[in-house]
Amino acid sequence: MDWLGRVATLRQWSRGGVRAPHKPLLMLYALGRYQADAGAELVYSAVEGDLRRLLVEYGPPRATTPAYPFHHLVSDGVWEVRTEGGVGSPGTGVRELRAGRAAGRLAPELRAALRREPSLLGRMARVLLDLNFPSSLHQDLCDAVGLELEAVEAERPAVSGRRQRDRRMRELVLVAYEYRCAFCGYDGMIDTSSVGLEAAHVRWWAFDGPDDVDNGLCLCSLHHKLFDKGVLGVGDGHRILVSQRFVGRSQAARAQVTALAGRPLLGPQPGIHPIAAAHRSWHTSQVFRGSSRPADAG
Repeated sequence: MDWLGRVATLRQWSRGGVRAPHKPLLMLYALGRYQADAGAELVYSAVEGDLRRLLVEYGPPRATTPAYPFHHLVSDGVWEVRTEGGVGSPGTGVRELRAGRAAGRLAPELRAALRREPSLLGRMARVLLDLNFPSSLHQDLCDAVGLELEAVEAERPAVSGRRQRDRRMRELVLVAYEYRCAFCGYDGMIDTSSVGLEAAHVRWWAFDGPDDVDNGLCLCSLHHKLFDKGVLGVGDGHRILVSQRFVGRSQAARAQVTALAGRPLLGPQPGIHPIAAAHRSWHTSQVFRGSSRPADAG
């Protein structure tokens, strides 16, 4: 059984680049729980809160429910659900899942494969992370679901037919923005090498974002993380958006985040295309959270 292929092709609702990472999030959570206790079942009523928090933090901006992936993941052959009445899910109704004490776990064949080949767990997790989330969020997600990948993996797996990244993108984007963060202007170096600067995809690579300069931003490590978490965005006129849902009371939080609202991006240099409107629009609808703050008056 090609388990890597199965998790790489989980059936997800998709239309026009809309993010729906419900099943990958449930699979990552299940792998983390399996790593901690291979025999445990995940009773829906007990894990509902955890799954809901994952969807709020790492899912799309729109409201959703963990009942959908809990039920629908069964159809992908990697997950099973049982109730007090036997094998089978009662559906996507939260009340039915709770009342029937529905419990899910990895499919028996997958559990057997993980016992035979423990490193499979880490390789499956890497495929789920790489195909659904930007790399800046991978460690945070592993921490959130209790996954310790270093203990079970040696290298990233190869998946048949998988799109390959263009390794030149980082350098092209950093040159385009003259080795400074497009949000704050940070341009640190040690000796002759830049440090703390990264090339961020505006439309995530996992969602068909191209490795092109007009889909990239040079950002410092802090602002890259905040951009991928939906705290920051890029609006019309290539001005910085700051989510009203962000709360930071310190002087540092104000200087590094809230004071950016309404400021123009720094770069790219003349002659290089700025972020394409389609990529900005995707990030605003699929990643940026809530409404934007008005331009800082201070």
